[in-house]
Amino acid sequence: MVNYSGHNMLTNHTDIKKWLDRLNIENYTINDTNTVTVDGNVDIRDKQLSEISVQFRIVYGDFYCSWNLLKSLEGSPREVGGHFHCYYNRLTSLNGSPQEVGGGFYCWNNSLKSLNGSPREVGRNFNCSHNDLTSLDGSPQEIGGHFNCSYNGLTTLNGSPREVGGHFNCYDNSLKSLEGSPQEVGGDFNCWNNSFTTNPNCDTIINGELFWE
Repeated sequence: MVNYSGHNMLTNHTDIKKWLDRLNIENYTINDTNTVTVDGNVDIRDKQLSEISVQFRIVYGDFYCSWNLLKSLEGSPREVGGHFHCYYNRLTSLNGSPQEVGGGFYCWNNSLKSLNGSPREVGRNFNCSHNDLTSLDGSPQEIGGHFNCSYNGLTTLNGSPREVGGHFNCYDNSLKSLEGSPQEVGGDFNCWNNSFTTNPNCDTIINGELFWE
């Protein structure tokens, strides 16, 4: 593994090229602004990275930065055509995340306390389970696939996406009501293992089923 901890954002063309080459990133273009465009995937998983030392602009494929020591997503692409994977890091926020993700966005198993900085829209799934979230403020407003915010410390669903195309999973939290739920869920609404005392009615249009116990 290569340890790049302690690096600041690189702005010199030669240094950027060396960093990309050492991490075996291919099909890249270094733009005039010293940002990086990649026609394909970027896989920098499990490299003991404490930061992303170059500023990616567009990655047309998938972007993998999971299993590192990242505390920030600064340097991440502003646009990802495929999936974005940043799970198993030390992230406390999503600032620096791509704002457009064509595929899924996977940030589970971090130390997130907020979803501020999330993409505006996610084409497929969004998984922020197994974090330290107490609210969903900042979450994307439109999710094409499933939304999973399970295994957090949520006491409210305020800030939820407006529309979720697939299942909405909020089980294993501390919810007492479903106030703040999405306006429409295309699949099932799974909210078991919370703190409900009665059937938790909500105004959400659910095209699947509501599971609460």
